Amino acid sequence: MDKHPDALRWNARYQQADSAEAAPPAILVAHAALLPAAGRALDLACGLGGASLWLARRGWRVDALDISAEALAALDRQAQAEGLGASITTHLCDLAEAPLGEGCYHLIVVSRFLLRERSAALVAALAPGGLLYYQTWVGPPGRGGPSNPAYRLALGELPGLFPDLQPLHYTPCSNLGEAWLVARALGT
Repeated sequence: MDKHPDALRWNARYQQADSAEAAPPAILVAHAALLPAAGRALDLACGLGGASLWLARRGWRVDALDISAEALAALDRQAQAEGLGASITTHLCDLAEAPLGEGCYHLIVVSRFLLRERSAALVAALAPGGLLYYQTWVGPPGRGGPSNPAYRLALGELPGLFPDLQPLHYTPCSNLGEAWLVARALGT
């Protein structure tokens, strides 16, 4: 994994990073009222773990997945420092191939990451009634984010990646240059 080009790039970025400074995704904070009191969550492409830490502080059990060993080490250190080590389990993996499970998460958070071919796996990993919080870059580069169009949504694309979910909130383009979607898995 350490030789994977994405791992090398992200490890270099996170080498001097501190998870204490990691903020939760804006969509998670803005729509916190929709969250159940607690449950099992997946933080996909967690980076320094802003979402993982925020959720664990509120009683959630979190699986935090990322390709960067440096980011996960920083998250582990912060979780231990806050006494949250038992609530956050980090997993070093290639996100294009990582098994996500079936119907096991009450919440999945994805922030500033796009791998369209994993959309069906995300839906399958949600428990009935589970929530997906997704925010990522949209439109042409200009307000930050990747310049590669493969990692940017087209305007209006995000809901179409999750047709089997019930949209609860959708922002096609926030003031951050991101699309936001909160959606619920069908079932009880």
